[in-house]
Amino acid sequence: MSRAFVKEDEGERWVPPATRRTYRVVWTGYAEPEVMKETDDLLEALTWMGSRDRREFELRDAQGVLLATG
Repeated sequence: MSRAFVKEDEGERWVPPATRRTYRVVWTGYAEPEVMKETDDLLEALTWMGSRDRREFELRDAQGVLLATG
């Protein structure tokens, strides 16, 4: 099982994992889109997006292709 990195869990600035993950959740609420989570588990990414109060999220694959919006 892969570990995902979530910005808000530790109260520290998010640092991307050393190896690029298959999926990334991007928040588009700022002027510049910001990666909030990276994971290799599609279901985990979709569940994480769905559990947020905000809806300015995009799910993208490793090549940046848009797969879903929140």
